[in-house]
Amino acid sequence: MPKRGYHHGNLRQALVEAALRLIETKGPTGFTLSEAAKQAGVTPAAVYRHFEGREDLIAEAARQGFLMFADLMQHAYDKYQPSALAAFEATGRAYLAFARKHPGHYIAMFESGISANRTPELADAAARARGVLERAAAELSKHIPANKRPPASMFSAHIMAMSHGVVELYARNAPGTASPYAPEDLLESGIGVYLRGLGLIAPDS
Repeated sequence: MPKRGYHHGNLRQALVEAALRLIETKGPTGFTLSEAAKQAGVTPAAVYRHFEGREDLIAEAARQGFLMFADLMQHAYDKYQPSALAAFEATGRAYLAFARKHPGHYIAMFESGISANRTPELADAAARARGVLERAAAELSKHIPANKRPPASMFSAHIMAMSHGVVELYARNAPGTASPYAPEDLLESGIGVYLRGLGLIAPDS
């Protein structure tokens, strides 16, 4: 790829996209800024016009990922309204779909070691994504008696933890973790058990 130098029209985004490819193939700590620059077709020095270091580059990839993640979950939630239950379950499926479709972003967001509070912009994007699931949980929780109702933040955190576990253990083809069940089925059944425990869906007869 020819060098474009300092006058690359969209160098910042080109570097993010290069980083995402490298994250997918080498992991978040397995590449250098020089490698990202090479993939973007610029000199290493050009990178520092936009990012102070690799962590800042990964943080920007994570920020963009959280915004995409929030949009996807919001779309899933809106699609299944007015049923609060169907809409909530759709957000769980959207979590898994995002991890599969955008692995570079997902790794940058959840596996890079970059704090969501590294920058105000990243913190805002992460909060927006969490907010979608919390609002979905709050709507569904209205069907639980107030004295038995968990906080929406706890409710949504449980579902995120379950979704993340399914992604990490069974949606990445990690050695020794093969499951006889599809990740989608594992997540759906896990959410079902959780919601039954809260009395939101009827027990199996």
